[in-house]
Amino acid sequence: MVSIRDIAKMAAVSPASVSRILNHDQNFSINEETRKRVIDIANRMHYSKDASKKGPRFNHDSMQIGLILRHNQESELNDPYFHEIHRGIEQEAARWRMRVITPFGMRDESKEWQRLKDFGAVIMVGEMTNEGIERVKQVNNNVILVDNYAEHPGVDVIKTDFAEKTQEILDLLYKDGHRKIAFIGGYNSVVRPDGSVIRDKREVRAVSYRNWMKLHDLQDEINIQIGRWSAEDGMMLAKQILHSKDRPTAIVVASDPMAMGVYKAISKTGLTIPDDVSVVSFDDVEMNQYLVPSLSSVRMEAKEMGKTAVKLARDRMIEPSNMPMQLICASKLMIRESIKKLKK
Repeated sequence: MVSIRDIAKMAAVSPASVSRILNHDQNFSINEETRKRVIDIANRMHYSKDASKKGPRFNHDSMQIGLILRHNQESELNDPYFHEIHRGIEQEAARWRMRVITPFGMRDESKEWQRLKDFGAVIMVGEMTNEGIERVKQVNNNVILVDNYAEHPGVDVIKTDFAEKTQEILDLLYKDGHRKIAFIGGYNSVVRPDGSVIRDKREVRAVSYRNWMKLHDLQDEINIQIGRWSAEDGMMLAKQILHSKDRPTAIVVASDPMAMGVYKAISKTGLTIPDDVSVVSFDDVEMNQYLVPSLSSVRMEAKEMGKTAVKLARDRMIEPSNMPMQLICASKLMIRESIKKLKK
């Protein structure tokens, strides 16, 4: 059965305040909005003052979160960004004593869509087609999308500022004298309802790079290489770039695992970072500062994105709203030794 402490956490008040409100203490002075919030949460969670009394119990399903992930367990371990989002979701849910259940994976061929009606909210991490998201929304109105960049009216979305951060990186490189700037990234993957995947090269950072290069009259220098999000493909794509006639003076890489491959390719080619090629990446995993030279990378508090998704889900369970929210999480460019100014 739900406790007074559970209600206090949900309502963001003290257990003592909850107790006095639910016991209709006439001498307790508190604003009506808070009083109403506590009573609404207690009713929604089927609170009963008599723990031994047979009757309504806490409807666990109504306060559970359904989690739909793009990655399976194995592939997630190789992607620090999505792994941290998942960790944040689990940690924040545990803090609020909420259960997180994965009814199916985004890429599963068979999905029990109707199971989603049993959850208080559904968090989807990764991109799914509008058709798939609509299938979820038809069953459960509390849908929170994480790391999704398409237009999905009527649902809450939490995403990064990676498009803007790509422009910031390019502005910095341009200021340092770089004009031959290449881009290495991974395919944009959008999952269909049947679990199949649509892959294209329109990943948010790649699109931002192309637009920036055109805006700065560098369209002839555009060099985009797209592959799998792996160190192996990072190395392969970097080799292609480095052996081209017009070798770039800087490479922007869309993820740290791919950047590891880029580092190796540059070393095998007999070049050095940053004297011959500057490198900037995304993710900022801990090992970056220990590389030689240390890798400049964009730090996104991915775990906080996951925690924010749970907080938003909690709010939607307690007080449904007709106004969907779009939250953009700010990242930070950590500048280290892998960037060098060109001599004039």
